[in-house]
Amino acid sequence: MAVWSKLKLENIKKSFQDLSWYEWLMCAVMVLIAGWAMVQGFVAGSADGNPAWLTVVNFVSAVCGVICIFFCAKANISTFVFGLVNTIVYAIYLVYWKIWGTAALEILFYIPMNIISWYFWAKHRDSQISRKTKAKKLQLNQNILIGAAVLVAGYVCHEVLVQMNGEVPWFDAFTLTIGIVATLLSLLRYREQYIWWIITDIISVGMYIAHFDAVYLTKRTIYLIMAVIGWINWSRLQQERNKSNE
Repeated sequence: MAVWSKLKLENIKKSFQDLSWYEWLMCAVMVLIAGWAMVQGFVAGSADGNPAWLTVVNFVSAVCGVICIFFCAKANISTFVFGLVNTIVYAIYLVYWKIWGTAALEILFYIPMNIISWYFWAKHRDSQISRKTKAKKLQLNQNILIGAAVLVAGYVCHEVLVQMNGEVPWFDAFTLTIGIVATLLSLLRYREQYIWWIITDIISVGMYIAHFDAVYLTKRTIYLIMAVIGWINWSRLQQERNKSNE
């Protein structure tokens, strides 16, 4: 157990060493904004109505969230350590603001899928760098089928949420649906997960502009940037290291 823990910590250390300068820069921006919001929450009172304790939740979610997506964009298995923490604390934020569709996605789906995906990625390690997983790609007909399924499921999800909770924004329903699809594609190691992450991050950025929150707006903007970078990285990994698509 001690040896396993030491190896795991060594992999996390190497994962941080793999980060690019622009990722460190974005992380620093996130820490500064989330840290300032947390200080304001305790010292001067929160300008956006958040209670002080929620600013601590925001800070932890913000920092763990960006580290998670940095690692994920590199197909790095260490992503799930920080992803699990981020998912739990972000769900607290969503429940507080009664964003039920996305909250359900975080609690009922992302938490167990973090653990399951962790197992699947570890089973299919890259042959050259063991802390990475193998990237795969979908065929055109598979992408078309998934796109049609998202449209139908998004509509059904919206109608169900309306019946359960009254008025529900369309973006909340589609964030739920797209998040499920992207997470399943991530579990199965498909690069096309990033097409859907880009879409859901655009929706989320719009949501946090409308309901202004500096911490989560910054966080989701970084997510969007890294989703584009993730698509590039995963496409290159698949083409160079996993042409058999296994």
